[in-house]
Amino acid sequence: IGITSLLANGVYTSAYPLHDGDIEGVTAEPNDRKLLFEEWASYSVFYKYQPIGLIRKYFGEKVGLYFAWLGVYTQMLIPAAIVGVIVFLYGCATVDDNIPSMEICDPRNNITMCPLCDSVCSYWKLETACGTARASHLFDNPATVFFSIFMALWAVLFMEHWKRRQMRLNYVWDLTDYGMEEEDHNRAEYELRVAEKTMRQDQEGPKVGLRSDSGGIFVTLVITFGVILYRISIKTALHLSTYPAARSNIRATVKTTAAIINLVVIIILDEIYALIARWLTTLEVPKTDKSFEERLIFKTFILKFVNAFTPIVYLAFFRGRLVGRPGKYLYVVGSYRMEECAHAGCLMELCIQLCITMLGKQLIQNNLFEIGIPKLKKLLRKRKSELTSKQEEELHKTLKCYEKDHVLGPFVGINPEYMEMIIQFGMVTLFVASFPLAPLFALLNNIIEIRLDAKKFVLELRRPIAAKAKDIGIWYNLLRGLSKVAVIVNAFVIAFTSDFVPRLVYQYTYSPDGTMHGFVNHTLSYFNVSDFQKGTEPSIPKFDVKVCRYKDYREPPWSNTPYELSKEFWAILAVRLAFVIVFQNVVMLMSDFVDWLIPDIPKDISFQIHKEKLLMLDHFMKEEGRRRDNYNHDGYNSPSSGNASPHQLHSRPSFHARAGW
Repeated sequence: IGITSLLANGVYTSAYPLHDGDIEGVTAEPNDRKLLFEEWASYSVFYKYQPIGLIRKYFGEKVGLYFAWLGVYTQMLIPAAIVGVIVFLYGCATVDDNIPSMEICDPRNNITMCPLCDSVCSYWKLETACGTARASHLFDNPATVFFSIFMALWAVLFMEHWKRRQMRLNYVWDLTDYGMEEEDHNRAEYELRVAEKTMRQDQEGPKVGLRSDSGGIFVTLVITFGVILYRISIKTALHLSTYPAARSNIRATVKTTAAIINLVVIIILDEIYALIARWLTTLEVPKTDKSFEERLIFKTFILKFVNAFTPIVYLAFFRGRLVGRPGKYLYVVGSYRMEECAHAGCLMELCIQLCITMLGKQLIQNNLFEIGIPKLKKLLRKRKSELTSKQEEELHKTLKCYEKDHVLGPFVGINPEYMEMIIQFGMVTLFVASFPLAPLFALLNNIIEIRLDAKKFVLELRRPIAAKAKDIGIWYNLLRGLSKVAVIVNAFVIAFTSDFVPRLVYQYTYSPDGTMHGFVNHTLSYFNVSDFQKGTEPSIPKFDVKVCRYKDYREPPWSNTPYELSKEFWAILAVRLAFVIVFQNVVMLMSDFVDWLIPDIPKDISFQIHKEKLLMLDHFMKEEGRRRDNYNHDGYNSPSSGNASPHQLHSRPSFHARAGW
């Protein structure tokens, strides 16, 4: 079992390869570590390509492949970021020409809306939602549909580009014939557990794992529901407030604080879920290192993915759908009325949530933690030490290499780095229809992330044991799965969360002049205020009204079927579903075509591999020919010598065969 078993049993505290030598100081001799520090781990070289060959030489193929993949991903984000910025600028340029937002902002329309909460909320004028309507247009305009298609194709191009790059690296690093099973040995922990535990206890692992996975997802859903209740209750509290400032910015306050609470919860649960996933995988006692790693990755990904995306999925697909209507609202936990979307839709809130989650995770979790925690540990070590900084410096000079490296942080694997980027990839692709600036933020983060990780690997971590790998393993399958799911998610976001389909249906079906004039009025239904349930009507109404408006497609109170869903609702629902089917199939077809069009192996590499095979075959044929000639020569001469023994006749050809090989 070797050193891993001795480490597991506590015979040794740690084992690691040594770094090449010192980096700083006049006496530091030139070495690979110093070269990596100067050419890779410095922020001043952010615009340069990474020295992948040197990274692989120093850290091994597995680490080299991660940084090669991260480089390709960051490079591919450049065109996505440029197109995203153009889409955003298009929204900014056309905001003043957008007829629906102009109609909302026009005070002459004098539309009185129904209260947003029971009793304490009063009627309100639609023109007060002017700012939200204008802001929503920045992210909800015809260009976002184009951008969703572009990002679906971008994901396919990225995967194809990486496959080609990986194949090139395999060829250069001489890994084309390397099989992962060559190093897929039994884990030391597995051998120990097999010796110690009974089969009955071992079989409990997967059951516990499944229960804990489900428990983790349930906790995330409960916390998301808790934040929903917070939003509902704080909105009511602000409406009751006597401070004018609090009452004037209720929507903005609720949106922002709820998004920040979600972010804090996500960051805390991420750390907890990482520990839970490792504990569960250890319980299962996988046989090999490869199966242990794959199970750990899958569990961690499921828990972290659900944790990060549950609030976003709620805002995109559930908020504003389960509300009911005035006079017959849906309530949860007693008297809590379910939330409505702003008049311009939930897309703006979805955008705010995505923006705060993405920037917060990248800034706090990926960058601040990675820089801050090692520095904090270093500071604590200095505080505990009774030596002055000068004495410490003198002591450091006398330490041997292994003692200096022991002070550094242990290498825990490359998987946490991949996990950060996979979640980010999900943020960039899954809800890109609502946040076209996501690729730009991802690009800026990754430029810093590459150098930050480089500095961490060169300066702050012990040198990892070099491990061979010919691909990025299960991560590729997760990326491919996310890019497929992204097409479906974006289709539903455009169809159901944005107003793209209702605008399209109105313009070509209901508009009297083929323009968007009258669209806002078309989306609002009528409600007779005398139909409010007792105790839910405004206690202090600001306006004296008999009829208020609310966003929905329902029959008016004076029709034969008051408040029933109208035929417009069913027509728009049919177009929404048709859009999802058409969008999904068209984009999938285009993606498959791009996948088929681009070969997985670059032409020059394919030619070189083919050439090498021919040379090997030619060499083999020549050797076979030489063996045959030697055999025939020996076979012809043997009978003429009458003294040749049977043993000599059989031994000579076999000797020549061995010599030939």
